[in-house]
Amino acid sequence: MVVKANGDPLRAAVVAPHHLAAEAGAEVLAEGGNALEAMTAAAAAIAVTYPHMNGLGGDGFWLVREPGKAPWGIEACGTAAALATPQWYREQGVDTIPHRGGLAANTVAGTVSGWALAESASREHWGGRLPLSRLLAPAATLARDGFAMTASQSETLADKREELAPQPGFHEVFLPGGAPLPAGDRLRQPALADLLDRIAAAGPADFYQGDIATTIAMELEAAGSPLRRSDLSGYSARYVDPLSLQLDDGVLANMPPPTQGLASMLILGVYDRLRRSHPHAVDSDAYVHALVEATKAAFRVRDRVVTDPGRVPQSPSQWLNGPALDQLAAGFDPDHAAPWPPSRGGGDTVWLGAIDAQGRSVSFIQSLFHEFGSGVTMPSLGLVWQNRGCSFSLDAADLNALEPGRRPFHTLNPAMAALADGRTVVYGTMGGEGQPQTQAAIFTRAVRHGMAPEAAVAAPRWLLGKTWGHGTDSLKVEEDLGASVISGLRDRGHPVDVVSGCNSMMGHAGMLIRSPQGDIMAASDPRCDGGVAGIR
Repeated sequence: MVVKANGDPLRAAVVAPHHLAAEAGAEVLAEGGNALEAMTAAAAAIAVTYPHMNGLGGDGFWLVREPGKAPWGIEACGTAAALATPQWYREQGVDTIPHRGGLAANTVAGTVSGWALAESASREHWGGRLPLSRLLAPAATLARDGFAMTASQSETLADKREELAPQPGFHEVFLPGGAPLPAGDRLRQPALADLLDRIAAAGPADFYQGDIATTIAMELEAAGSPLRRSDLSGYSARYVDPLSLQLDDGVLANMPPPTQGLASMLILGVYDRLRRSHPHAVDSDAYVHALVEATKAAFRVRDRVVTDPGRVPQSPSQWLNGPALDQLAAGFDPDHAAPWPPSRGGGDTVWLGAIDAQGRSVSFIQSLFHEFGSGVTMPSLGLVWQNRGCSFSLDAADLNALEPGRRPFHTLNPAMAALADGRTVVYGTMGGEGQPQTQAAIFTRAVRHGMAPEAAVAAPRWLLGKTWGHGTDSLKVEEDLGASVISGLRDRGHPVDVVSGCNSMMGHAGMLIRSPQGDIMAASDPRCDGGVAGIR
C-alpha cells in the first residue's frame, strides 16, 4: 500500500515536486519495483504534471547508488545540431542565441534516451522486471484524463504568456480557449498521452530513429530550428562516472561536466573548513555569510572549468582535494563580503529522489531550462522543446562556445552522500544558479547541524545571483530568515534584497535520509506542489 509521509519513517520512498509524480513512483515500489523503475515512472509523470519545468523535449541526469558500491551516473544531455554554428546564427541575423523560438531549439532532447538507459540498467543490474509500458502508464493516464492545474502553473503561464504564445504550436497545447487555465481546472494533453503510448509500444528508439523522430524533425525545421533527423538518430544517453569528495564524515557524489556538480561539492568542501575555523550556529548571519562566501569561491572555479566534457580546460577532480579546498577557504573574511561577479542566470527544472527497500537510491533531475523551454511546441505530439542550448556563446573564444556536437553548460546537478555512520542522503533542487546554494543549505542543516529533513528543507533560504526572472546579482533573502540575520549580512557588505517567505525563487528542494536500519525520513519543499509517497 502506498502511503503519504506524515513524519513517520518509511521503508521505501519517492520525493517529487508534484505529488502525483511521487505517487506514481511509490506505486511502483509497492509492486516490488526498484528505485530506478520507480524513478522512471515518476520522471514520466512529472513530465506531464509539471510541463512548465520539464518534459520529453528536455534533458536529464541520473545519479545512482547501491549500498556498499560506488555510485554511477547517466548523462541524458543532448548535443548541439550539426547546423548549429556561429556562422549559421549570424546568417539568421542574430549575434546571440535567443531564449525563445526555433533558433533556441538547437540541441537534441536527451530525456527519453535517459529513461531507456535507466530501464535497461534496472533490468541488467538490479533484476528489474517491470516493462517500460508499465512505468509510462501512469503518465499516459494523467496526460489523457488530465490533472488539476496548480496555482504556480497557472501563474507561470500568465506571466510568460506574452513571450510564449507567439511560439509555434504553443497556443494550441497550453492555452486552450486562448487563456491560461485557472488553478483547479484540468489540463488534458491527449497528444502527449498518445506519444507516451507510442514510446511504450514501439520503444524509446522511435523517438530518435523512427516515425516520432521524423515528425519531430519536420516540425522543428518548420519552426526555424537547426535540428534535423540525423541529429536525433545519432544521439544516445550514456553512463558517466560521478565526481566524489571525501569529507570527514562521508563521501559526496555529484555529476561531472557539463553540469555544475563541481560547484555544489566545492561549496560544501569549503564550508567544512569555514565552520571549523569560525564556529557558528545554524541559520545565523555568520552561517549564511560562510555559505555565501563559499558559493562565490566555488562559482569562480566553476566558471573557468565547467563546459562540454570533451574540452574542459582542467580536470574537475583537481579541485576536490584538501590543498585545493584549503586554498579556496583561505580567502574567507568573516566580517566582509567578497566582490561578486555577474552570474549566468536561472532556469526551470525538477528534482526527484527515490530510495527502495534494499537501500538502492536515485537522485534525478530533468529540465527544459527556461519555463516551457524554447516554447516551440508540436501539437501532434503534445511536445515542447527545450532551450538549453541558449547557454552557448557565439564567441569562439568563450569556454562554452557553440560547436556542432557539443554539450551545453548545465545548471542541473543531482546530489547524494554516503555517510560514515551508515546513512544515505539523497537530495537536490530546481533553481538554476540557486541549485548548488540550496543543496548546500539543506545538506548542512540536516547533516552538519542535525535538523530533520522536513525542517532543513522548509527553513528560510537565500540565493545569490540571477534566477527566475530577477535580473540583479544581489543576495535575495526570504524575510522570515529574521531581521537580525538580514542586518548582519548587510553589515558585512552583502547587497541584500528581502523577498517574501516560502518563495518559489528559492527552488523546489527535496531530501531523503535512510538510516543504517533501513528507515527513511523524507521531505518535499513547501515552496512547490510536491509530496513524499512510499511504503512501510
